[in-house]
Amino acid sequence: MAKKTRDLNTIDRNILRVLQKDGRCTYAELSRQVGLSATPCMERVKRLEKDGVIQGYSAIIDPNYLDAGLVVFVQIRLMRSDQDIFEAFRCAAAALGEVQECYLVSGNFDYLLKARVADMEAYRKFYGETLLTLPGVHECTSYVVMEQVKETLEVPVHYNR
Repeated sequence: MAKKTRDLNTIDRNILRVLQKDGRCTYAELSRQVGLSATPCMERVKRLEKDGVIQGYSAIIDPNYLDAGLVVFVQIRLMRSDQDIFEAFRCAAAALGEVQECYLVSGNFDYLLKARVADMEAYRKFYGETLLTLPGVHECTSYVVMEQVKETLEVPVHYNR
């Protein structure tokens, strides 16, 4: 269950702010930055992890080194002939390695995907052999990214007002 924002005090929020910028920060450095001694700082981090506020840590990798430099956003509209089609599509899309993000959205289409592939040739293959064959797909509209202006996984850390 998500913890309510009012349960996070200023020190918790400072810990989150620092760890989002550098998840490999040592407890000594983290405690220095948030103004707490190392043991209470470590205990707070462990509590934030246990409570699910901190969900994990990961490395940010340059996608060009892994032949995944082309980003494509795809709008998917499903056929509404079967009630279970949304679940079938969701499971199939979640299993695709090329799909980084998948959202059920409101509006003129049902899902918005963010996919990464090597190049346009790889996308044509992914589109024709994979996306169009997913359960219930009626229509796909693609938007190829020409320039990345901003990409972040950081969540804004606001302080109590």
